[in-house]
Amino acid sequence: MTIETKPWDAADVLQTPTDIAAYLDAYLEDGTPEELLGALNTIARSRGMSALARETGISREALYRAFSDNGNPTLDTLLRVMKALGVRLAVAA
Repeated sequence: MTIETKPWDAADVLQTPTDIAAYLDAYLEDGTPEELLGALNTIARSRGMSALARETGISREALYRAFSDNGNPTLDTLLRVMKALGVRLAVAA
């Protein structure tokens, strides 16, 4: 019997701000900057780039560039995206 598999994409299961916050927190705690950028890309795709672009006022193309493998989003972009996703950055000791 052959087991059929398909690629798993975290973007398919990141539905709520709580899901997104937990996913992002894991990358902020242990991830490299490149991994964090990948996580942000996944989170943005979970919402849909077009919808996220409308909510943030940032063009879809600019979001794709910011969260690409070579992206370098500004703090303004990060904060606008996080607000649209219903999450925020926090500092804890």
